[in-house]
Amino acid sequence: MACSLRRPAIAVVLLGAAACAAIAQDRSRLPITVEARSSDFDYKNSVLVFDDVTIVQGAIRITAERAQASGLDFDDSGWEFSGSVRIKLPDGALASDTARVRFAKGEIHSATVTGAPATFEQRRETDLTQGRAKRIDYDLSRGTVELAGDAWLSDGRNEITGATLVYSTENQRVISREQVVITIKPREPEAAPTPAPTPAPTPAPATVPKKPE
Repeated sequence: MACSLRRPAIAVVLLGAAACAAIAQDRSRLPITVEARSSDFDYKNSVLVFDDVTIVQGAIRITAERAQASGLDFDDSGWEFSGSVRIKLPDGALASDTARVRFAKGEIHSATVTGAPATFEQRRETDLTQGRAKRIDYDLSRGTVELAGDAWLSDGRNEITGATLVYSTENQRVISREQVVITIKPREPEAAPTPAPTPAPTPAPATVPKKPE
């Protein structure tokens, strides 16, 4: 069933009751490692270029074919990634053609990924939320994911499409201030239990005729 909602503002709970927000680990205390196949440091212009780069901080991992940074000062620096960009998060992931990542106070603060399309997923125990859009803005400090441009979001059963969708990774809510279309897929019918086979009748014991006296 498809449903189009025209109210100016809506909030849709995709995955039932709101989940309790987990206490985030203080990532700023974790070291950041940068590995690359090659690098070019332009100290005069404060520009760093890396090929086949991997950046790791705790459970967060960024890989790309190329990266350009304004410096290795992770207290305040901007990075631009291109070519098969993959960002692995503690409970999800982003994939795109290009990405802009901001580091602040020793940790990843936000990421903007673009692609045709860019994709997002979040996994919680057995639940998997997936989304795609032309641009995805992920604010890790606020726990919000904004999908803009042909946005689509699904929890595996319910789907929401619209121009822009804002998803909260903490309480699993979706907010849109524009027209959206919600598609609710019917549940798969439960398979009827297979009846147990009827046991074959036990043959009666053979009767031995009595001998005449």
